[in-house]
Amino acid sequence: MKLVLDLHDIYNKGRDIERALHDIIAEAVATKAPVVEIIPGKGSGALKKHVLRFLEQKEIKALYHRIDKDSKNFGRLFVHFRHNTGKPKRR
Repeated sequence: MKLVLDLHDIYNKGRDIERALHDIIAEAVATKAPVVEIIPGKGSGALKKHVLRFLEQKEIKALYHRIDKDSKNFGRLFVHFRHNTGKPKRR
């Protein structure tokens, strides 16, 4: 199950962007979604930078595994999660 957040409609509303990002990350954690696709769009790149700064916050970064930038579409990011399943780690 992949979650998608398209920021085109709220690109110029700072608080709405922050709220939408918090909400999609919380939903991914709650539903154990493996991937969140975030679409800031191409434009000037300012919104994408805003999203990346949000994702780099210490408390947010602790929730996901890695970020991939789409090599074929500059206006799209993938946030990958590795959820703890409660199984003991192998050594």
